[in-house]
Amino acid sequence: MKIFTLRLGPEQDLRKELDKFTKENKVQAGFIITCVGSLKQAILRYADMEEGTELTGNFEIVSLVGTLSQDGSHLHAVISDETGKTVGGHVKKGCIIDTTVEIVIGELEDRKFTRDMDEKTGYKELKIK
Repeated sequence: MKIFTLRLGPEQDLRKELDKFTKENKVQAGFIITCVGSLKQAILRYADMEEGTELTGNFEIVSLVGTLSQDGSHLHAVISDETGKTVGGHVKKGCIIDTTVEIVIGELEDRKFTRDMDEKTGYKELKIK
């Protein structure tokens, strides 16, 4: 297994930067090991919803999980507001970093993740090779 560490800064888009990092580092079968940081805007797609919901405010990233590949990423996050209220969902582009995000990424060196359209779900789903 290969390990990467990544720190993102203010105004960067969490999803765009993770996709960029994955492409630049040719990550074939990546996954999020841990992540901490803050967002000032989040766009999360809740369960069984077609579109993302935009949230603005001061948020802490409580959890970020998912898979990374050259065919795209699949990321879910839980964030908390200043009262400790949490909300979670599928991470869309538009999650804007407030101060910092620190991420540790693992890569399985003997695997390759791809994504192909699944007729049953209507989404590009993970294939493990």
